[in-house]
Amino acid sequence: MLTPDEGYYFGLGAFETIAVEAGRPILLEKHLNRLQKAADFLNISLKEKDVSDRIQDVLLLEEMQTGRKVIKVTLSEKNLTVTSRENTYTKEQYQKGFITDFSTVARNETSPFTFHKTLNYGDCIQQKRLAKQRSIDEPIFLNTKGMIAEGACTNVFFVHNGQLYTPEKHCGLLPGIMRAYICNHYDVKKEEIFPSHLSFFDEMFVTNSLLGIMPVVSLGEHRFPSRKVGDQLLQEYMQFCKHD
Repeated sequence: MLTPDEGYYFGLGAFETIAVEAGRPILLEKHLNRLQKAADFLNISLKEKDVSDRIQDVLLLEEMQTGRKVIKVTLSEKNLTVTSRENTYTKEQYQKGFITDFSTVARNETSPFTFHKTLNYGDCIQQKRLAKQRSIDEPIFLNTKGMIAEGACTNVFFVHNGQLYTPEKHCGLLPGIMRAYICNHYDVKKEEIFPSHLSFFDEMFVTNSLLGIMPVVSLGEHRFPSRKVGDQLLQEYMQFCKHD
């Protein structure tokens, strides 16, 4: 049973969602490191062994040994929960690619909460639900200066002549685990990107730990003519997951 605390009353808690492929957690150490940073930011005591032991208990469950699953770790002042579920992203979604559009809500690049994965997640959930009502797969936030920041639950990347681009962290985004994976494995330019720059890019894709790399068909009224790089990176990431 959960104990009411500042996580419940004020959203002062943190969480991580970890992809599990055939019983193997992907980039687990990176997730635990980010959870620790969020706990330090929120001044919440975190014993990594407790989290690791809970995760291992879930990983031992029979249903976790096959297919694509998700482990969610939620931490607050008085609570630590580790739960599991199916990873619901489908092959059809990758084949089709995401349709995205700009959110009417601005991402606050001046708030320190923007840069941590906390329970202050209301904007993301609400905008995601509203977008789905319009058949939009992912809403994209601009910051208060009109720069592209991130998706509701994704980081964004663009491609021009094979060169990768992604918004600078200071534009107002959560530094995702998959964002770090892309930046560490490939040549990525981090820049301030505005909607007026979209015609410069050949393609776009979004990333997070559960979907990996998802090609994007369009952002607002702009359609991207290619998805070649995104598809290639997705295939390489799938191979990485088999050996991580």
